[in-house]
Amino acid sequence: MKWKKYTLKTRAEAEDIISNMLMEAGIEGIEIEDRIPLTEQEKKQMFVDILPELPENDGVAYISFYLEPEQDQEEMLRRVREGLLEVSQYCDIGEGTMAASETEDKDWINNWKEYFHQFYVDDILIKPTWEKVKPEDEGKLLIEIDPGTAFGTGMHETTQLCIRQLRKYLTEETELLDVGTGSGILSIISLKLGARHAVGTDLDPCAVEAVRENLEVNGISPGQFTMILGNIIDDPAVQDQVGCGCYDIVVANILAEVLVPLTPVIKERLKPGGIYITSGIIDDKEETVVKAVEAAGLEVLEVGRQGEWVSVTARKPV
Repeated sequence: MKWKKYTLKTRAEAEDIISNMLMEAGIEGIEIEDRIPLTEQEKKQMFVDILPELPENDGVAYISFYLEPEQDQEEMLRRVREGLLEVSQYCDIGEGTMAASETEDKDWINNWKEYFHQFYVDDILIKPTWEKVKPEDEGKLLIEIDPGTAFGTGMHETTQLCIRQLRKYLTEETELLDVGTGSGILSIISLKLGARHAVGTDLDPCAVEAVRENLEVNGISPGQFTMILGNIIDDPAVQDQVGCGCYDIVVANILAEVLVPLTPVIKERLKPGGIYITSGIIDDKEETVVKAVEAAGLEVLEVGRQGEWVSVTARKPV
């Protein structure tokens, strides 16, 4: 079967935002080509002795996605074009052009496994299930994650920012709400760090199975985690399921544009004195999120940064 391939030409600094937009539009798999030099940490994660010489970084990125022939091509492309237009209002996407071609069938669901290898967030070891623990890592806090088609390996800066904040505020009594749980990585880390119970919400049906598998492989009892599918921002049924005033910590690793309408809803879910941890915020959207948090009546405790990404941590008044 031949797939339709569409390639967007954009700027490297916009690739994360556009990738998130494509996933929200319903694209299940993407490829990114750029000339961004590898960091020292990334080089350590490569299983080769000599890395190839890369051309000089020209700031250009190519993001490709694939559609089956029987999919409604025009409808999907309409969503992508609308998403690009929205992103371009607050981010330089460069040319933003899109070229079409055809390609042979591939196992897109599993191809990501070629690029996901074990890594550390401070002293937490995060690895895929098919890799073995090295002798020097015995005894470390181990998290095993196979994201499948759900977002979240822990490698992204925004996830790491959230992990560090969770570690700072978690206790053994913590009741956690994880909005946009994806692979379940933030909930799983929280539970392994000692949280009592976690509730995860997500819009993507793929997240349900991904979370179930990741809970099992990490030895977490199904009773410690509750999964809710739907939009907590505007779905009263989801809001009722989640409950009000019952969470010690709410974590949301989502784009700034979603955090703005989400934050007033989250305030009602927090206990008095509860902690709200956000990320997914590109640096030039920091002020937007801080203002939204303050407007909701929450006290900003700290702003964290990693690369071009930001986290905002706040507290609900007692």
